[in-house]
Amino acid sequence: MERTTSKELALAPLQDWGEETEDGAVYSVSLRRQRSQRLSPGAGPRATQAPSPGADTFLHYRTSKVRALRAARLERLVRELVSGDREQDPGFVPAFLATHRAFVPTARVLDLLLPPPPPPLPPGVEIKKTEGRDLTFNNNLRAVVSVLGSWLRDYPQDFWDPPAHSDLGSVCTFLGWAAPSGAEAREAEKLLGDFLKNAEPQQEEEERSQTWAGHPGVAQIPRPDSPVGCLEEVEGLVREGPELLDFSVDDVAEQLTLMDAELFSRVRPFECLGSVWSQRDRPGATGTASTVRATVTQFNTVTGCVLGSVLGSPGLAAPQRAQRLEKWIRIAQRCRELRNFSSLRAILSALQSNPIYRLKRSWGALSREPLSTFRKLSQIFSDENNHLSSREILSQEEATEENAPPGSLPSKLPPGPIPYLGTFLTDLVMLDTALPDMLEGDLINFEKRRKRPPPQEWEILAHIQQLQRRCQSYCLSSHLPILAALRTQRQLSEEQSYRISRVIEPPAASCPSSPRVRRRISLTKRLSAKLSRERGSSPGGSPRDPSSSTSSLSPVSPPSSPRTRDPPPGSPPASPGPQGPSTKLTSQDKASSVVQRALEKHNVAQPWAQDYQLFQALPGDRELLIPDNANVFYAMSPAGPGDFVLRRKEGARRTTSVSPA
Repeated sequence: MERTTSKELALAPLQDWGEETEDGAVYSVSLRRQRSQRLSPGAGPRATQAPSPGADTFLHYRTSKVRALRAARLERLVRELVSGDREQDPGFVPAFLATHRAFVPTARVLDLLLPPPPPPLPPGVEIKKTEGRDLTFNNNLRAVVSVLGSWLRDYPQDFWDPPAHSDLGSVCTFLGWAAPSGAEAREAEKLLGDFLKNAEPQQEEEERSQTWAGHPGVAQIPRPDSPVGCLEEVEGLVREGPELLDFSVDDVAEQLTLMDAELFSRVRPFECLGSVWSQRDRPGATGTASTVRATVTQFNTVTGCVLGSVLGSPGLAAPQRAQRLEKWIRIAQRCRELRNFSSLRAILSALQSNPIYRLKRSWGALSREPLSTFRKLSQIFSDENNHLSSREILSQEEATEENAPPGSLPSKLPPGPIPYLGTFLTDLVMLDTALPDMLEGDLINFEKRRKRPPPQEWEILAHIQQLQRRCQSYCLSSHLPILAALRTQRQLSEEQSYRISRVIEPPAASCPSSPRVRRRISLTKRLSAKLSRERGSSPGGSPRDPSSSTSSLSPVSPPSSPRTRDPPPGSPPASPGPQGPSTKLTSQDKASSVVQRALEKHNVAQPWAQDYQLFQALPGDRELLIPDNANVFYAMSPAGPGDFVLRRKEGARRTTSVSPA
């Protein structure tokens, strides 16, 4: 206890203390300080008036121990759902319900959570049922019912298991005898009825997800009666009809927003978990994360539409192609006004891709206003400080509803926003790779699901759910001709796009003219590689001799901006020249595989791959070594440019032989 006048102690409210082990479970222990203010002794016990700031008072601090379950076996984690202290660890139940599918199926949790039904009564014995009977069961059953109520309310898709939905049936059976008249029983019965009613459309949706996941040029259709599902009706009907850019800017942007809102609202949050999403490319995982794949497919479709419409007519003159660029910039601006950051990001990604970015004559024909708009929109998705700009803007958009005047009608509040899902996926994959799933003793590392500081996995999933509810407030109508034009727009592959771009403007004609922006695509980073002779190599070295060469890798989409002054007003800013062949870098790639693919791109013999190391070039002539077993996607520094260098390891073999071309 310390006496002070208008002076407070600067003590941390929560301090890490250590760990405790109990019954095979590991707890993190913290000390929580709480301050209680008391009047000076002369004020008397009956004084009810609050003391003035200058009054002579005593500050009393009370310290309490707080335990949070860090790691345990599955049985202990499930038992903590029921017997845990909610005041001590209020975040355990929501964190477990949100993330349990990362380490255990729902059916297994229910097997451990639901107690067996009571034995039947002897013949001739009856218990009179009363309205208050549901309140007489023991505390254990009461806690189980409470957990199930939160589970059914917050994560109903966990119980989707067609065709019989046996997990939900087990819940209904338990609640039927444990709390037959409770709200939880009614919620479970209603959910089961909805599942059985919508079983056939949902199954068709998942089959389409699995079938179309490998076709980036086709937008996914959630269900036939949805706005996005209208694409099914018009497929092939307007192959010779109007193109997408024949419609107004507002109509195109609104239809993209309608589709994005529909798809995002159907995302199952648990599919965004890093441990789930990272499995999508493995053999036999075609149906994994189908709802997330649908949003990615839609994103790629919009990007393909931009590429197809801008590059699809090689015979267009530069001013005509500039008109198409300008219209897509205006559509992107309208998506920004509609708070649709998904299609906004897709359009900007296409405009910043190398096949379009390098068209210096087309960009040069644009007026100052659309160029300025394009630069401002591109700044939203700047990759500096882990995409801090886009995160702050999204938070500001969400705060619009929170800061609404008291009594405002929900219909008067702006709908959305629709986020760019790739930001959440990147965060969750990074969190998943940062900590191990299991600890010594076969203990599940539950601290991984809610490690401080935030964001924690379950908090990110809760954020996604909150945004999904806000997306339901869009009031837009489907426009079949636009949906048909979107479906039938020619889709170009990366190789086709680059080849057509070189036909439109041959490489020799490339010079500084494209708009200067900096960004990297988060879901798939694209790197280009070119081999050059290493400094200080022996005179007998060959340009293709891996012992005397380095490999420089830099982003293709888009190229980094040069360190030069801004161009005079009215003239397009500078950009680098044409890029080399590209190599895709995904979130699954280790440094060793990236080195091997870069050497393959330039016909360097495979045995040389193990003799090279990958470095990221950082500002100030510094370099960051990427270890051979590291994930390059997450090991690279977001603050530095996307430039990489291949260097020979010390002590690696040297030779003057020429690798096969």
